[in-house]
Amino acid sequence: MTIPPEPLGSDARLPLGTQLFRFVATGGVSAVVDLGLLMVGMAIGLGPTPAKAISWVFGTLTAYAINSRWTFQSGGSRGKLAAVATLYLLTFALQVGTFAALFHPLEAAWGTTVAQVVGFVVAQGLATAVNFVVQRVWIFS
Repeated sequence: MTIPPEPLGSDARLPLGTQLFRFVATGGVSAVVDLGLLMVGMAIGLGPTPAKAISWVFGTLTAYAINSRWTFQSGGSRGKLAAVATLYLLTFALQVGTFAALFHPLEAAWGTTVAQVVGFVVAQGLATAVNFVVQRVWIFS
């Protein structure tokens, strides 16, 4: 399914509900990329933290590529790119740190697969909330 681009340069901002829906839908696609690469990375022998770091980078690139155009209808600029890069670095630390803190206790209690999925969902949810608010309020406002 191809999502047609919205016209750029329009002064009309999409309503909050539309942006939130698009952000969550984009997050779903990005989460599949992220979780899939996390599981592949660990299956080939990477530890949970390096595997999550690598998977996060690719999930984040996917999210930025879609959100900048479709969700926030931005033509992009160096300033926005720098702001998003800074935000992603901060949420990288938040997400990977949250996953790392949760993984081993969850693994001990419920096994590796549950630890991967639950740790991923909690870390992803926290980072997603922070990303949406900052992008909507400060970066793409």
